[in-house]
Amino acid sequence: IGLALAARHTFAVDLRNGTLSDLTGLFGVAPTLGFTTNVPLTVLFGLLWLAGVLVLALLVSRAPPLSGRLLRFQQAARPAASAAVALLLAYVALGAVAAVVTAATRGHAAQTFAVLLLGLPNLAWLALTLGLGATWHGRVDGPFGLPLPHVLDEVLRTPDVSTLNLRTLAEHDGRAWWLLVAAAVLVPAAAVLTAVRSPARTPAWRHALSFGAALAAAVLMICLVGRISAHYGLSVLGIGDLGGGLSGELLLRPELWPAVGLAALWGLAAGFLGGLLALPVRRRAGAGREDRTGTR
Repeated sequence: IGLALAARHTFAVDLRNGTLSDLTGLFGVAPTLGFTTNVPLTVLFGLLWLAGVLVLALLVSRAPPLSGRLLRFQQAARPAASAAVALLLAYVALGAVAAVVTAATRGHAAQTFAVLLLGLPNLAWLALTLGLGATWHGRVDGPFGLPLPHVLDEVLRTPDVSTLNLRTLAEHDGRAWWLLVAAAVLVPAAAVLTAVRSPARTPAWRHALSFGAALAAAVLMICLVGRISAHYGLSVLGIGDLGGGLSGELLLRPELWPAVGLAALWGLAAGFLGGLLALPVRRRAGAGREDRTGTR
């Protein structure tokens, strides 16, 4: 509530020389820009975010304050939930490293760090869904734009709504295929982490189901909170949207259920593979425990 009430400000706009400057001088008005918040909706969505964070914290906690039945469910879900959180954080960390390297080697440090501060983790998690094969649709129009890398701006800045996926990105920059490589490495690694943290006798097909569900839930969350729809325009003396070069549109929406389905398939395959790859780790861990027991 405090942040919602404080998040409001109005400031004057310097139009310099030109038609708009002449109009403001003629009518004796001073153009201003400002922003404010819808306090009830802000508080409502803030509470929903807090509820989601608390549920996630309970799922990944080592000793949550839950009843016996809920605790058994939490213990079954915790390995996959923890691995999914680790996967999301790994993508954010890689995005931050990529931004720092880009700023250090290619210049434009101010723009790069603006993308880093305004775009993460949205861009990092968008990269995860694209690496899994998901498709988004979007458009960037006018002088206003999203805080995004140049290649994304090229794909989205078209007269009509654009298709955003690995293929369309690779048409502008072949390095986009590295998103597929990153997914092929990090998703199975998270699946192995799930299997290692699960009970020793859990079969591979159970790992596949649990990690598939966790990855599908993570991608569903990304698709729901990562969509953007906004329109910007300028009016003078309350007369309409002047349009032209002073208006813009931001649009980014996923193909939701295909993205969730692809994530489930990736999770099933990676979970089964992770269960098989974790067997040697478990055998070594079991042998180590037996040796320590024998020594005692």
